[in-house]
Amino acid sequence: MRPLGHGTRLSIFIGEDDMWHHKPLYHEIVSRAHAAGLAGATVLRGAEGFGATQLVHTDRLLSMTEDLPAVVVIVDADDRIRGFLPQLDELVEEGMVVLDEVEIVRLDGKAQT
Repeated sequence: MRPLGHGTRLSIFIGEDDMWHHKPLYHEIVSRAHAAGLAGATVLRGAEGFGATQLVHTDRLLSMTEDLPAVVVIVDADDRIRGFLPQLDELVEEGMVVLDEVEIVRLDGKAQT
């Protein structure tokens, strides 16, 4: 595959049960990314993880913990991603936000019908 160009990947590590005005926080982030015209956003649900509190959250049957890890991933041009960061300042109270430079090797958008 031929590289198409460079971009920035924004990864937002939050809890699945984190809320924003009685809605899942990940839903609000995706909605705002869409409204901002970013290239796309994906929410990934984790099976197990821990963060700053060191409390392990897992989906194993015998575990009583909930609030599984969730990651929102967005890839776009660096300036567009960095322009979106102030919205995350408002939304993300606990979690981690990571930026990575990425090389885009495939971008396949299908027309909406």
